[in-house]
Amino acid sequence: MTTSNDKHTSLPVYTAKDFTTDQDVRWCPGCGDYAVLSTMRKALTKLPYRKEDYVFVSGIGCAARFPYYMETYGIHSLHGRSLPVATGIKLANGDLQIFVVSGDGDLLSIGGNHTTHMMRRNVDATIVLLNNKIYGLTKGQYSPTSEFGKVSSSSPIGSIDSPIIPVAMAVAAECTFIARCIDIDAKHVDAVIQRAAAHRGTSFVEVYQDCNIYNHKAWFYASQKDSKPETTIMLEQGKPLIFGIDRDKGIRFNNGHPEIVQLGNGITEDDLIIHDERDRSLAFLYTQMNHPEFPEPLGVLYANPDKPTYDQLLRDQTSGADTKTDADLQELLLGSSTWEVK
Repeated sequence: MTTSNDKHTSLPVYTAKDFTTDQDVRWCPGCGDYAVLSTMRKALTKLPYRKEDYVFVSGIGCAARFPYYMETYGIHSLHGRSLPVATGIKLANGDLQIFVVSGDGDLLSIGGNHTTHMMRRNVDATIVLLNNKIYGLTKGQYSPTSEFGKVSSSSPIGSIDSPIIPVAMAVAAECTFIARCIDIDAKHVDAVIQRAAAHRGTSFVEVYQDCNIYNHKAWFYASQKDSKPETTIMLEQGKPLIFGIDRDKGIRFNNGHPEIVQLGNGITEDDLIIHDERDRSLAFLYTQMNHPEFPEPLGVLYANPDKPTYDQLLRDQTSGADTKTDADLQELLLGSSTWEVK
């Protein structure tokens, strides 16, 4: 680590090594978590904060080991309770940069209620959901994101649950920053994390992540060089929805519904849907575009920087509250309406 010579800042200049602890990383060889960890360490070097400004919070699961491997402050909390802990930290010290990293089981099952409430409140924190569509730490049970019919140790003849679409849940909860990426695309994950961290409010980043032991190849259609161009579509602000190996296909509206079209023969880019990350109705549309019927959108689905954050609203409220120094404790406890039960 060196110190920046820029006269406008005294922030240190970090390398990924500065965010690397002395702990042995204990994930299965080949796990997608390694790629996300490596990218996260590099991404933090490009953000305008000190190491001491970061706090990584996790719940329970394979991904929940993240705080041990980041040379920052960190808390390994209870199962499903990472978000209340993160909220408490942010309310106690609004200057801290909070990252919550956990899995689909932790954040969408036992912690699912906290996920929706944090999003609707717009707490200033970044949630990174590592979605491998399975419970990995507890040896391969189906999870809230597992596909219908998933055969697992807890569903030996196939799950009959409909899977949660994490980004659809985020749109419904009015989360102010929603993005999606895939573990092996380090450059894109890096860019998304930087944008998420810069956003003031709740940032929700779903990362397609491979569990090569219990759910290998779950995302192969979206990760392999030969299939990714046909099964995913990269969202770029102000640009039309184009995809395909030859970038000759697009998405347009037909009577209010999306349809795949072939460019040419009178169909041009002007006929296609133009991505606008401020349009929440478009964001919901993207959440309904799922493989194999449609290419799945990657990138920033939605970003609304205008909604005030929960932590700022709370600070404003408490700073303007009427504090009585001569208040009677008994009066405060009983209030104006009391009943005597005999």
